Amino acid sequence: MLSLSVPAILPALAFKAFVAAAALTTLPVWADEASPIGLWKNVDDVSGKPRALIRITESNGALMGKIEKVFPATNEDPNPRCDKCEGVNKNAPVVGLVILGGLTKAGEEYVGGQVLDPDNGKVYRSRVRLTDNGKKLDVRGYIGVPTLGRSQTWLRQE
Repeated sequence: MLSLSVPAILPALAFKAFVAAAALTTLPVWADEASPIGLWKNVDDVSGKPRALIRITESNGALMGKIEKVFPATNEDPNPRCDKCEGVNKNAPVVGLVILGGLTKAGEEYVGGQVLDPDNGKVYRSRVRLTDNGKKLDVRGYIGVPTLGRSQTWLRQE
């Protein structure tokens, strides 16, 4: 008959407790990957170069994205303003600008929102979809129907 003393059992129990605690602390990371909430790098669909970091948050069940940092080309203003925007965004600094809003979850996508293109000041209808196990966000801006628009891939940064 196998007999274990209390001191021999303690290391095994401590290890199991450590494994359980480690698994529980990683659950929020897995949950975040199933949601677009977080920091994303916007990659230009024409040049393939990074343009900005956008923080997506959720409020009252809708997503909102705000520019936190821009990556201007060497010939561009390092502190750009939305000079082609209208209304309250007219000449607003691009950093701090809310460019994504009103998106709500519908199946595998977030739909019903709008996306602002600071380069031309236009507001488009939008939809987004997580891909690549939550590491990429496909952002589609369009007029009327989704086939009349353009898409960008944003990369998760955190």
